Amino acid sequence: MAWIYLVIAGIFEVVWAFYMKQSEGFSKLVPTIVTFVTMAISFGLLSISMRSLPLGTAYTIWTGIGAVGAFIVGVLVLGEQANAMRIIAAALIVSGLTMMKLSTPA
Repeated sequence: MAWIYLVIAGIFEVVWAFYMKQSEGFSKLVPTIVTFVTMAISFGLLSISMRSLPLGTAYTIWTGIGAVGAFIVGVLVLGEQANAMRIIAAALIVSGLTMMKLSTPA
């Protein structure tokens, strides 16, 4: 279950990052509220996952999901650039996350 909580926490991290961008520096009320609510959910689920996962593993996976997820949302939803260097960087993050998962006992 810890891994499921961690993945969901990572997804909520992507959501709060997107809405933080939409809040325009917390100047728009609804995106600001969505940012803080999803941030609390993300942190809460991360905390639950850390009950049984090592700190380094949980935090690395959480931030990695957030980083790659935000990159994908930026490209697909916000029209940000997806050049070869950025795609390779995202792939390297994913490979690091995979190695972290494989090196951590269930």
